[in-house]
Amino acid sequence: MISVNTNSAATTASFNLSNSNAMLRKSLGRLSSGNRIASPADDAGGLAVSMKLTAALNRTDAVSRNVDNAVSLLQTQDGALKTAASIADRMSELRTMAADVTKNSSDISNYDTEFQQLKSQLGNLSSEQFNGVSLFTAAAAATTLTVYTSEKGAGASTVKVDVSQSAFKTAFTTTGGADLTGSVTASLLTATTVADLTTVIENVATLRAANGAQMNRLQFSSDQLSANKTNLEAANSRIKDTDIAAESTAYAKYNILVQSGASMLAQANSLSNVALTLLQ
Repeated sequence: MISVNTNSAATTASFNLSNSNAMLRKSLGRLSSGNRIASPADDAGGLAVSMKLTAALNRTDAVSRNVDNAVSLLQTQDGALKTAASIADRMSELRTMAADVTKNSSDISNYDTEFQQLKSQLGNLSSEQFNGVSLFTAAAAATTLTVYTSEKGAGASTVKVDVSQSAFKTAFTTTGGADLTGSVTASLLTATTVADLTTVIENVATLRAANGAQMNRLQFSSDQLSANKTNLEAANSRIKDTDIAAESTAYAKYNILVQSGASMLAQANSLSNVALTLLQ
């Protein structure tokens, strides 16, 4: 049938061209942005999952930074403990030399002068802080700072690591009750013994061992967070990112369809001209 008022071939060609052009524009948008999901209509469910994964990724990054900061705190704490151990070692050396029978009272007084200075330095170390947070506690027992190592944050099932504010003053208190970090002066000979200082050195060694154990645990937590981030990124990429190879093929396909559709629409529109030839 040949008619002038209705050209179904042109209508069909126009419909196909419109669809091909829409798909071409969508493919072009995906290739230019790198995102498979340009709007919720592209994949509503996938978009919802991607948003949750993105939020989890951002929290994981934040937790990773928190863990790194906690490691830095422990490193600073260990630096202070290392210095304190050297001071305790020197104190024990002074106490040993003061016990020499060939030393007179003036010699012992000179040893005691250095001993008092070392005590003052221990007092300074006991008040060390990291970004305003005390590295040590004045209490008899260590207090803990909770470091959350999961992007889920605080909660009943939260993964966490407790970092200790070491009981520095307790470690430097002798069995006789002498506080080697205190400001009250005490004679080297009357306040301490070699055994006392040996115990102090052992106490500091224990604090450093605890510090190292906590640091190792945090570093393993950091490794786990890095692995989790990698897996979350991979999962999120599969949902929202464009497969460039596949989309390039689709783009070429839709580009050809648009060009052929435009050509066929022009051919379909020319079919009405047949009717004119019959009227001549």
